[in-house]
Amino acid sequence: QLQASGGGLVQAGGSLRLSCAASGRLLSSSAMGWFRQVQGKEREFVAFIRWGVGTTYYADFVKGRFTISRVKSENTVYLQMNSLKPEDTAVYYCARTTRGLTTMFTDYDSWGQGTLVTVSS
Repeated sequence: QLQASGGGLVQAGGSLRLSCAASGRLLSSSAMGWFRQVQGKEREFVAFIRWGVGTTYYADFVKGRFTISRVKSENTVYLQMNSLKPEDTAVYYCARTTRGLTTMFTDYDSWGQGTLVTVSS
């Protein structure tokens, strides 16, 4: 089970940090991802991190602005979002996959409830 938190309202240029707490043991081979979704649009990949070795990968539109990390002892994944833009406004979801390093939301089998991020201009 995944529990996401940390969303809120922020002005453009500001920062937020999202958290995703996982219950139960996470395999080293699993990956944790962040996705986002705007109403009426498909869920899109933001970033993932491999739980074991910490390999990361980002969507082009967040490179240099967002950082994904994990703290194994806390069983938690974080998404630090800096230089936020109005177009980053969305519901952000964390998810887990055991299907390798993938950006496809259909490969993720466990999802958090989503946390809303609103960036005002």
